[in-house]
Amino acid sequence: MDVRVASLVLRFSRPLQTAYGELHERELLLLRIRGGDGVVGWGEAAPLPPYDGVPLEAVREALAAYEPILRDGDDLPGGALLDACPDPPDLPQALAAVDLALWDRAGNREGRPVSELITDDPADSVRVNATIAAADRAGAAAAAAEAARAGYSCVKVKVGVGDDAGRVAAVRAAAGPEMELRLDANGAWTVDEAVASIEALAPAGLELVEEPVHGVEAMRAVRERVAVRVAMDETAAEPGSLTAAVADAVCLKVSRCGGISGLLAQAALVRASGADVYLASTYDGPLGVAAAVHCAAALRPTGACGLGTLELFSDDVEVLPVRHGEIAVPDAPGLGV
Repeated sequence: MDVRVASLVLRFSRPLQTAYGELHERELLLLRIRGGDGVVGWGEAAPLPPYDGVPLEAVREALAAYEPILRDGDDLPGGALLDACPDPPDLPQALAAVDLALWDRAGNREGRPVSELITDDPADSVRVNATIAAADRAGAAAAAAEAARAGYSCVKVKVGVGDDAGRVAAVRAAAGPEMELRLDANGAWTVDEAVASIEALAPAGLELVEEPVHGVEAMRAVRERVAVRVAMDETAAEPGSLTAAVADAVCLKVSRCGGISGLLAQAALVRASGADVYLASTYDGPLGVAAAVHCAAALRPTGACGLGTLELFSDDVEVLPVRHGEIAVPDAPGLGV
Protein backbone atom coordinates (compact mmCIF):
# COMPACT_ATOMS: atom_id res chain seq x y z
CA MET A 1 0.00 0.00 0.00
CA ASP A 2 1.26 3.47 -0.85
CA VAL A 3 1.28 5.77 2.21
CA ARG A 4 1.72 9.55 2.17
CA VAL A 5 1.58 12.19 4.94
CA ALA A 6 1.30 15.94 4.34
CA SER A 7 0.52 19.00 6.45
CA LEU A 8 -2.29 21.52 5.95
CA VAL A 9 -2.56 24.92 7.65
CA LEU A 10 -5.94 26.67 7.88
CA ARG A 11 -6.17 30.24 9.23
CA PHE A 12 -9.13 31.59 11.17
CA SER A 13 -10.83 34.58 9.59
CA ARG A 14 -10.52 36.32 12.97
CA PRO A 15 -8.68 35.29 16.16
CA LEU A 16 -10.81 32.84 18.14
CA GLN A 17 -11.02 33.57 21.86
CA THR A 18 -11.19 30.51 24.13
CA ALA A 19 -10.51 29.82 27.79
CA TYR A 20 -7.26 28.09 26.77
CA GLY A 21 -5.96 30.96 24.64
CA GLU A 22 -6.41 32.79 21.36
CA LEU A 23 -6.34 30.68 18.19
CA HIS A 24 -5.08 32.10 14.90
CA GLU A 25 -4.60 28.96 12.78
CA ARG A 26 -4.90 25.16 12.68
CA GLU A 27 -2.19 22.86 11.42
CA LEU A 28 -3.40 19.41 10.44
CA LEU A 29 -1.73 16.25 9.17
CA LEU A 30 -3.32 14.48 6.22
CA LEU A 31 -2.85 10.76 5.59
CA ARG A 32 -3.41 9.19 2.17
CA ILE A 33 -3.37 5.45 1.60
CA ARG A 34 -3.72 3.73 -1.77
CA GLY A 35 -3.98 -0.01 -2.14
CA GLY A 36 -2.86 -2.21 -4.98
CA ASP A 37 -6.38 -1.95 -6.41
CA GLY A 38 -5.88 1.79 -6.83
CA VAL A 39 -8.59 2.72 -4.31
CA VAL A 40 -7.60 5.70 -2.15
CA GLY A 41 -8.50 6.61 1.42
CA TRP A 42 -7.86 9.94 3.14
CA GLY A 43 -7.54 10.57 6.87
CA GLU A 44 -6.79 13.53 9.08
CA ALA A 45 -4.96 14.01 12.38
CA ALA A 46 -6.06 17.16 14.21
CA PRO A 47 -4.24 17.63 17.53
CA LEU A 48 -4.85 21.01 19.17
CA PRO A 49 -2.05 21.51 21.73
CA PRO A 50 -3.69 24.32 23.78
CA TYR A 51 -6.83 22.19 24.09
CA ASP A 52 -5.62 18.58 24.34
CA GLY A 53 -1.91 19.03 25.10
CA VAL A 54 -0.91 16.83 22.15
CA PRO A 55 2.09 18.14 20.15
CA LEU A 56 1.86 17.94 16.38
CA GLU A 57 5.33 16.39 16.17
CA ALA A 58 4.31 13.52 18.45
CA VAL A 59 1.44 12.72 16.10
CA ARG A 60 3.75 13.01 13.09
CA GLU A 61 6.14 10.50 14.70
CA ALA A 62 3.26 8.10 15.39
CA LEU A 63 2.12 8.29 11.77
CA ALA A 64 5.69 7.59 10.66
CA ALA A 65 5.66 4.49 12.86
CA TYR A 66 2.40 3.37 11.23
CA GLU A 67 3.78 3.68 7.69
CA PRO A 68 5.50 0.26 7.43
CA ILE A 69 2.46 -1.42 8.99
CA LEU A 70 0.12 0.19 6.50
CA ARG A 71 2.48 -0.38 3.61
CA ASP A 72 2.50 -4.13 4.23
CA GLY A 73 -1.17 -4.40 5.17
CA ASP A 74 -2.91 -4.24 1.82
CA ASP A 75 -4.33 -7.74 2.20
CA LEU A 76 -5.67 -7.22 5.72
CA PRO A 77 -9.30 -6.22 6.47
CA GLY A 78 -9.67 -2.65 7.72
CA GLY A 79 -10.35 -3.66 11.32
CA ALA A 80 -7.36 -5.98 11.48
CA LEU A 81 -5.12 -3.33 9.95
CA LEU A 82 -6.28 -0.76 12.49
CA ASP A 83 -5.65 -3.23 15.31
CA ALA A 84 -2.13 -3.80 13.96
CA CYS A 85 -1.31 -0.11 14.52
CA PRO A 86 -0.12 0.43 18.10
CA ASP A 87 -2.23 2.89 20.08
CA PRO A 88 0.29 5.30 21.63
CA PRO A 89 -0.79 6.63 25.04
CA ASP A 90 -2.59 9.97 24.78
CA LEU A 91 -2.33 10.05 20.96
CA PRO A 92 -5.78 9.08 19.67
CA GLN A 93 -5.40 11.78 17.00
CA ALA A 94 -2.82 9.67 15.16
CA LEU A 95 -5.01 6.58 15.22
CA ALA A 96 -7.94 8.72 14.04
CA ALA A 97 -6.09 9.54 10.82
CA VAL A 98 -5.65 5.83 10.06
CA ASP A 99 -9.22 4.99 11.01
CA LEU A 100 -10.68 7.75 8.81
CA ALA A 101 -8.52 6.70 5.87
CA LEU A 102 -9.68 3.08 6.20
CA TRP A 103 -13.37 4.08 6.37
CA ASP A 104 -12.91 6.44 3.43
CA ARG A 105 -11.19 3.72 1.40
CA ALA A 106 -13.89 1.19 2.28
CA GLY A 107 -16.61 3.57 1.15
CA ASN A 108 -14.75 4.40 -2.05
CA ARG A 109 -14.27 0.72 -2.78
CA GLU A 110 -17.97 -0.06 -2.30
CA GLY A 111 -19.22 3.14 -3.91
CA ARG A 112 -21.19 4.09 -0.77
CA PRO A 113 -20.94 6.99 1.71
CA VAL A 114 -19.50 6.17 5.12
CA SER A 115 -22.82 6.88 6.86
CA GLU A 116 -24.38 3.99 4.90
CA LEU A 117 -21.56 1.69 6.00
CA ILE A 118 -22.41 2.52 9.63
CA THR A 119 -26.19 2.17 9.47
CA ASP A 120 -28.91 1.24 7.00
CA ASP A 121 -30.92 4.40 7.70
CA PRO A 122 -28.69 7.48 8.17
CA ALA A 123 -30.14 10.97 8.42
CA ASP A 124 -29.95 13.20 5.35
CA SER A 125 -28.69 16.19 7.33
CA VAL A 126 -27.23 17.12 10.70
CA ARG A 127 -28.38 20.10 12.78
CA VAL A 128 -25.44 22.24 13.91
CA ASN A 129 -24.90 25.21 16.19
CA ALA A 130 -23.36 28.53 15.25
CA THR A 131 -20.28 29.49 17.27
CA ILE A 132 -20.17 33.09 18.49
CA ALA A 133 -16.48 33.96 18.34
CA ALA A 134 -16.69 37.69 19.15
CA ALA A 135 -15.34 38.76 22.54
CA ASP A 136 -17.35 42.02 22.81
CA ARG A 137 -21.08 42.59 23.26
CA ALA A 138 -21.69 44.36 19.96
CA GLY A 139 -19.77 41.77 17.94
CA ALA A 140 -21.50 38.90 19.74
CA ALA A 141 -24.93 40.44 19.16
CA ALA A 142 -24.20 40.98 15.47
CA ALA A 143 -23.02 37.38 15.06
CA ALA A 144 -26.08 36.04 16.89
CA ALA A 145 -28.46 38.09 14.74
CA GLU A 146 -26.72 36.83 11.60
CA ALA A 147 -27.02 33.23 12.86
CA ALA A 148 -30.74 33.70 13.40
CA ARG A 149 -31.18 35.15 9.89
CA ALA A 150 -29.21 32.23 8.46
CA GLY A 151 -31.61 29.74 10.01
CA TYR A 152 -29.58 28.36 12.91
CA SER A 153 -31.64 27.02 15.81
CA CYS A 154 -28.74 26.90 18.30
CA VAL A 155 -25.81 29.21 19.10
CA LYS A 156 -22.83 28.53 21.35
CA VAL A 157 -21.08 31.25 23.31
CA LYS A 158 -17.63 30.83 24.83
CA VAL A 159 -17.66 31.86 28.51
CA GLY A 160 -14.98 32.10 31.17
CA VAL A 161 -13.42 34.85 29.04
CA GLY A 162 -14.15 38.51 29.71
CA ASP A 163 -17.65 39.99 29.98
CA ASP A 164 -19.69 36.79 30.04
CA ALA A 165 -22.91 38.33 31.37
CA GLY A 166 -22.88 41.16 28.85
CA ARG A 167 -22.18 38.93 25.86
CA VAL A 168 -24.73 36.28 26.86
CA ALA A 169 -27.44 38.91 27.36
CA ALA A 170 -26.55 40.54 24.04
CA VAL A 171 -26.70 37.20 22.22
CA ARG A 172 -30.08 36.31 23.70
CA ALA A 173 -31.53 39.70 22.80
CA ALA A 174 -30.21 39.54 19.24
CA ALA A 175 -30.99 35.86 18.56
CA GLY A 176 -34.52 35.94 19.94
CA PRO A 177 -36.36 33.80 22.50
CA GLU A 178 -36.66 30.66 20.36
CA MET A 179 -32.92 30.22 19.79
CA GLU A 180 -31.23 27.48 21.84
CA LEU A 181 -28.39 29.13 23.77
CA ARG A 182 -25.46 26.91 24.67
CA LEU A 183 -22.48 28.01 26.77
CA ASP A 184 -18.97 26.53 26.69
CA ALA A 185 -16.54 27.30 29.52
CA ASN A 186 -13.76 24.88 28.50
CA GLY A 187 -13.28 24.12 32.22
CA ALA A 188 -12.34 27.71 33.07
CA TRP A 189 -14.17 27.74 36.41
CA THR A 190 -13.81 26.16 39.84
CA VAL A 191 -16.87 24.40 41.21
CA ASP A 192 -18.03 27.44 43.19
CA GLU A 193 -17.31 29.78 40.28
CA ALA A 194 -19.24 27.52 37.93
CA VAL A 195 -22.28 27.35 40.19
CA ALA A 196 -22.31 31.13 40.71
CA SER A 197 -21.80 31.86 37.01
CA ILE A 198 -24.42 29.39 35.80
CA GLU A 199 -26.98 30.73 38.27
CA ALA A 200 -26.22 34.29 37.17
CA LEU A 201 -26.47 33.44 33.46
CA ALA A 202 -29.44 31.04 33.68
CA PRO A 203 -32.11 33.77 33.33
CA ALA A 204 -31.00 34.15 29.69
CA GLY A 205 -32.48 30.70 29.06
CA LEU A 206 -29.76 28.09 28.58
CA GLU A 207 -29.97 24.83 26.68
CA LEU A 208 -26.88 23.52 28.48
CA VAL A 209 -23.45 24.52 29.80
CA GLU A 210 -20.57 22.56 28.32
CA GLU A 211 -17.51 21.67 30.44
CA PRO A 212 -18.07 24.22 33.24
CA VAL A 213 -15.25 22.53 35.18
CA HIS A 214 -12.63 19.88 34.51
CA GLY A 215 -12.78 16.45 36.14
CA VAL A 216 -15.41 13.85 36.95
CA GLU A 217 -15.85 14.77 40.60
CA ALA A 218 -15.97 18.50 39.91
CA MET A 219 -18.54 17.88 37.18
CA ARG A 220 -20.64 15.83 39.59
CA ALA A 221 -20.49 18.61 42.20
CA VAL A 222 -21.66 21.25 39.75
CA ARG A 223 -24.45 19.14 38.32
CA GLU A 224 -25.84 18.48 41.81
CA ARG A 225 -26.06 22.22 42.54
CA VAL A 226 -27.51 23.75 39.34
CA ALA A 227 -30.80 23.37 37.50
CA VAL A 228 -29.28 23.90 34.04
CA ARG A 229 -28.23 20.84 32.03
CA VAL A 230 -24.48 20.19 32.21
CA ALA A 231 -22.48 18.62 29.40
CA MET A 232 -19.06 16.99 29.47
CA ASP A 233 -16.42 17.71 26.84
CA GLU A 234 -12.72 17.66 27.78
CA THR A 235 -13.48 15.57 30.87
CA ALA A 236 -14.70 12.80 28.53
CA ALA A 237 -11.03 11.95 27.94
CA GLU A 238 -10.63 10.80 31.56
CA PRO A 239 -10.76 7.03 32.20
CA GLY A 240 -14.19 5.97 33.44
CA SER A 241 -15.82 9.32 32.67
CA LEU A 242 -18.18 8.07 29.96
CA THR A 243 -20.10 5.82 32.33
CA ALA A 244 -19.77 7.97 35.47
CA ALA A 245 -23.25 9.51 35.01
CA VAL A 246 -22.07 12.97 36.08
CA ALA A 247 -23.43 14.91 33.07
CA ASP A 248 -26.69 15.19 31.18
CA ALA A 249 -24.90 15.04 27.83
CA VAL A 250 -21.45 14.18 26.51
CA CYS A 251 -19.75 15.88 23.59
CA LEU A 252 -17.75 13.39 21.52
CA LYS A 253 -15.07 14.30 18.99
CA VAL A 254 -13.65 12.14 16.22
CA SER A 255 -10.09 13.27 16.90
CA ARG A 256 -10.20 12.55 20.63
CA CYS A 257 -12.02 9.23 20.17
CA GLY A 258 -9.38 7.85 17.82
CA GLY A 259 -11.60 8.00 14.75
CA ILE A 260 -15.03 6.88 13.64
CA SER A 261 -14.73 3.40 15.16
CA GLY A 262 -13.78 4.75 18.57
CA LEU A 263 -16.49 7.40 18.53
CA LEU A 264 -19.23 4.90 17.77
CA ALA A 265 -18.03 2.67 20.62
CA GLN A 266 -17.92 5.60 23.06
CA ALA A 267 -21.37 6.79 22.01
CA ALA A 268 -22.78 3.38 22.90
CA LEU A 269 -21.22 3.61 26.36
CA VAL A 270 -22.56 7.10 26.97
CA ARG A 271 -26.08 6.22 25.91
CA ALA A 272 -26.03 3.11 28.08
CA SER A 273 -25.31 5.39 31.06
CA GLY A 274 -28.45 7.43 30.33
CA ALA A 275 -26.77 10.56 28.98
CA ASP A 276 -27.34 12.21 25.61
CA VAL A 277 -24.63 12.35 22.95
CA TYR A 278 -23.78 15.12 20.52
CA LEU A 279 -20.72 15.63 18.33
CA ALA A 280 -18.30 18.49 17.77
CA SER A 281 -14.97 19.15 16.13
CA THR A 282 -11.74 20.48 17.56
CA TYR A 283 -11.77 22.99 14.69
CA ASP A 284 -10.90 20.08 12.42
CA GLY A 285 -10.37 20.28 8.69
CA PRO A 286 -12.85 19.04 6.05
CA LEU A 287 -11.98 15.35 6.51
CA GLY A 288 -12.46 15.40 10.28
CA VAL A 289 -15.70 17.34 10.05
CA ALA A 290 -16.98 15.03 7.30
CA ALA A 291 -16.25 11.99 9.46
CA ALA A 292 -18.20 13.51 12.34
CA VAL A 293 -21.11 14.40 10.07
CA HIS A 294 -21.33 10.78 8.89
CA CYS A 295 -21.25 9.59 12.53
CA ALA A 296 -23.95 12.09 13.51
CA ALA A 297 -26.09 10.96 10.58
CA ALA A 298 -25.90 7.42 11.95
CA LEU A 299 -26.34 8.33 15.64
CA ARG A 300 -29.09 10.95 15.08
CA PRO A 301 -28.41 13.05 18.21
CA THR A 302 -31.27 15.23 19.44
CA GLY A 303 -29.01 18.19 20.26
CA ALA A 304 -27.28 20.39 17.72
CA CYS A 305 -23.73 19.35 16.88
CA GLY A 306 -20.71 21.64 16.91
CA LEU A 307 -19.70 20.82 13.35
CA GLY A 308 -20.30 24.10 11.53
CA THR A 309 -16.73 25.20 12.25
CA LEU A 310 -15.29 25.20 8.73
CA GLU A 311 -16.91 28.59 8.22
CA LEU A 312 -14.58 30.06 10.87
CA PHE A 313 -11.60 29.68 8.54
CA SER A 314 -10.51 32.41 6.16
CA ASP A 315 -9.47 29.87 3.54
CA ASP A 316 -11.97 28.97 0.85
CA VAL A 317 -13.18 25.66 2.27
CA GLU A 318 -15.96 24.95 -0.19
CA VAL A 319 -17.28 21.74 1.34
CA LEU A 320 -19.91 20.88 3.94
CA PRO A 321 -21.62 24.29 3.90
CA VAL A 322 -24.18 25.08 6.58
CA ARG A 323 -27.60 25.89 5.13
CA HIS A 324 -30.51 26.82 7.38
CA GLY A 325 -28.58 25.56 10.39
CA GLU A 326 -27.90 22.10 8.94
CA ILE A 327 -25.13 20.30 7.07
CA ALA A 328 -26.21 17.89 4.36
CA VAL A 329 -24.63 14.48 4.74
CA PRO A 330 -22.34 13.80 1.76
CA ASP A 331 -23.81 11.22 -0.58
CA ALA A 332 -20.60 10.64 -2.53
CA PRO A 333 -18.60 7.49 -1.78
CA GLY A 334 -16.38 7.41 1.31
CA LEU A 335 -16.15 10.57 3.38
CA GLY A 336 -17.35 12.46 0.33
CA VAL A 337 -15.02 15.49 0.48
